[in-house]
Amino acid sequence: MKRVAAIGLAGFLSACALGPDYKPPALPGGATAPLVAANAAAAATGTAPDEWWMLYNDPVLDGLIAQAFAANADLQVAEANLAASRAIYEGAQSQLLPQTDTSAAAEYGRDPTTNEILELGGHKPVTGWQFDALLDASYELDLFGHVRRSIEAARDNTQAVAAARDDLRITIAAETARAYGQICTLGEQINVANEALALANQQQQIVQGRLDAGAGSQFDVVRTQVVVAQSRAALPPLQGEREAAVYELAALLGETPANAPREVESCVTPPRLAAPVPVGDGAALLQRRPDIREADRQLAVALANVGVAKADLFPRVTLGGFWGGATSQINMLGSNNALTWGVGPSISWSFPNLAAPLAHLAQTHANAAGALAHYDSVVLQALKDTQQSLVIYSAELAHHDDLAAAQREAQQEYGLAKNEFSAGNISTLDLLAAEQTVTGANAAVAVSDADLVRDQISLFKSLGGGWQTQAASQPVNSRQ
Repeated sequence: MKRVAAIGLAGFLSACALGPDYKPPALPGGATAPLVAANAAAAATGTAPDEWWMLYNDPVLDGLIAQAFAANADLQVAEANLAASRAIYEGAQSQLLPQTDTSAAAEYGRDPTTNEILELGGHKPVTGWQFDALLDASYELDLFGHVRRSIEAARDNTQAVAAARDDLRITIAAETARAYGQICTLGEQINVANEALALANQQQQIVQGRLDAGAGSQFDVVRTQVVVAQSRAALPPLQGEREAAVYELAALLGETPANAPREVESCVTPPRLAAPVPVGDGAALLQRRPDIREADRQLAVALANVGVAKADLFPRVTLGGFWGGATSQINMLGSNNALTWGVGPSISWSFPNLAAPLAHLAQTHANAAGALAHYDSVVLQALKDTQQSLVIYSAELAHHDDLAAAQREAQQEYGLAKNEFSAGNISTLDLLAAEQTVTGANAAVAVSDADLVRDQISLFKSLGGGWQTQAASQPVNSRQ
């Protein structure tokens, strides 16, 4: 009866793990509220898509992002880190099983213990072979949860590393789309600049012709030449920026500058969305963003480490045993005369000097408090980033609509000015003013197109989509 009670007590203790159990942290007030855009055309209430770049309906962009995922060196580093973390987790799980160690040895010479016995009996030392083989086995009872909390910490850390990998995928998708969008929008701006240069050249030729016919002045010719020079000067910076964007894209694709994807330079039309951006609400955002998941898992690791530190304040009980043999003749290893074995418990405890374990426990409590504060900070930052991105994009969308309206008016004004100039009703200065107005309006719309694409991608990045395309939520005890 006593034996049954002892076994029951041991079972009860083995089910007891010290330390706080993980519970999802409380969210700040308003964290799950809907995301609001000042411009209703900017956002929709639908669920944000995983592969958000497909909303542009651009096969070239789809292929570039797939290539970046496959070739990016930083992502390969993150995958290697995740594989290493999973291996550590599997190693931690093995602590739930008995630990075994097998050794075997063969030595030629004099054994000091044997020779001491011989000398006590008046015999001479013996030189010869000594054979031994031994199997050691041990099993920690884990009465206070040291092993289980260590396994929890390894598991949660693996999940945190996976979340960091997923967050990197978001960055890679966004940066690839941003580089491609920059190439396309700069292509549009270069086209607009070339059109402005062609228009300025055309007007310069008209004014020169009027001078040659005796109907103009040298002052008008010089004035148009200034406009031509200014229009030409706008091209090199745009061309240089586009070249730099091509090299940026090459690096994201894992290519050297010599192998940069020159085919994308043919893109002169900015990627465009056919519908407002579906942004969802704060609750969906918090579940989707990997940086929040990473912070949550880091908090879980910190809490599990508190449990490990608490368990270190108590004894660690291990059941151990060994079986083997030692003999001077190898064929006698399995005989009763050579057999050696033993079994029994062992206890290790730093008592009564608990200063070091208590200091470690205080450290883990501080780490847990810091992890909780970090989680709160990440949540607030995520909500702030997303709302800011949405507001900025919404404002730029309204700005673009106004610029497009101004562009239409400027084009109409320039058409009228050309007719009036041909009829001799306005001066060259009036025509040049109308020309500069329309070229400036065209350039402003092109710049706004670039800003729209940039703001859209920033919004998509803050929404946290893009990592789900890979099986990022594999079981943490599996290997890749």
